[in-house]
Amino acid sequence: MTSVDEPARSGTRTRDAARTRAEILDVATREFARAGYDGARVDEIAARTRTTKRMIYYYFGGKEQLFTAVLERAYGVIREAEQALDVEHLDPVAAIRRLAEVTFDHHERHPDFIRLVSIENIHDAQHIASSESLASIGSPALDVIRRILAEGRRSGLFTADVDAVDLHAMISSFCFFRVANRHTFGALFGRDLVAPDQRAHYRAMLGDMVIAYLTAERAAD
Repeated sequence: MTSVDEPARSGTRTRDAARTRAEILDVATREFARAGYDGARVDEIAARTRTTKRMIYYYFGGKEQLFTAVLERAYGVIREAEQALDVEHLDPVAAIRRLAEVTFDHHERHPDFIRLVSIENIHDAQHIASSESLASIGSPALDVIRRILAEGRRSGLFTADVDAVDLHAMISSFCFFRVANRHTFGALFGRDLVAPDQRAHYRAMLGDMVIAYLTAERAAD
């Protein structure tokens, strides 16, 4: 016979499991970002959490699956930001600037995401390729970009016939470079790309660059 307290205990166990899993992912994110996939150790991740190596394997199956879960959550954060983006009330120029700012802000706030993506590229994106959720997650931003580009061309504000994926790459590359290459760029050129007093400058520069590309006159072939 089931006790009347059983549903409550079951709910508590579910919440505890969710908290434990989240804690493991938090620590694993920092450890993978710090040491890379090859350098990170499950023993070290377990030592920094309130759980055991055995429980990490119970929740995730192994180091490879844990790293994949870390990537899935990291990409999920930016996808949520893209899905929450509301630019329908803006004209195409303001809309595309706002979309670029969302990527700029996210990459600046999540330097571990930049490191994780860099690490995954070293491994030829094999973890992303093996993840069903990442393979299907796509990018909500692409649908938004397509709508903005179509409206911009229809209204005559955008003169360039630009592919949405190309524009997404253009925006992402600037935002990614600014964080990923902060230290090497600073050492070579004496300029901190993430300096707080330069933030507004680079944020506006990104939008200006994108809009200039979309509104530039193209020479005939």
